[in-house]
Amino acid sequence: MNTQISDSTVLAARLSENVTGTTDHVLVGLNWTVVVGPLGVGLSHSPARGTNGCKGLPAPSSYAGQKLADLARLTASENVFEQAIGYAAINAHHNRFDLSGSEVNGLDLIKDHGEQTVVIGQFPGLMKRVPNAAVIEREPRPGCYPENAAADLLPAAKQVLITGSALTNGSLAGLLPLARKAFIALVGPSCPLSPLLFEFGINALSGFVVHNTEGLLHAAMEGGAVAAMRPHGRFLTLARE
Repeated sequence: MNTQISDSTVLAARLSENVTGTTDHVLVGLNWTVVVGPLGVGLSHSPARGTNGCKGLPAPSSYAGQKLADLARLTASENVFEQAIGYAAINAHHNRFDLSGSEVNGLDLIKDHGEQTVVIGQFPGLMKRVPNAAVIEREPRPGCYPENAAADLLPAAKQVLITGSALTNGSLAGLLPLARKAFIALVGPSCPLSPLLFEFGINALSGFVVHNTEGLLHAAMEGGAVAAMRPHGRFLTLARE
């Protein structure tokens, strides 16, 4: 039986359990927020600015050197940039350098069942793989559904592919109960590679494991997206048994 979740804070709290070590580096980039820990590097999608002028973090220059567990608690911060640091810290614990798993592409985990295949989020090139899938986006492009369509589409879905950013933006907790009958894959660099998520109804996790920390930091510093990070790590998939 899957564990029920009331909100995103429950997921974050469970993922933060047993997080140890001290962070070496914290970077808030244009696209990706990066936390470097002793055993791995964690990524989280940086929030969109959407505002004019400067909007800073509450305590700049203080995050590096903190315990990962303390940074993980920032998932409950009211500042969205601190929240991103918190989720990146969680991923620095779970997405370890030495983690093993399948190297199957997370986008290959689902098949095209028409609108019974639901994709939540943007995945470059995905529509070539599943052209008839129903796609839900926060800012829907032509042919895509808005977020409120999830309540109608997910209960009838056979397969659901969810961006890892749904965890960091707080929407994942509301999506999982709607898709309880479907095969669910959580995919993307923001995805924590923690089997604990299987308890909540997720069937497969496909995330990113960094092997070249310096290269990854430089790519994130200069506004790199997923393609720029790919040479500095590997995508890894864990499946629920």
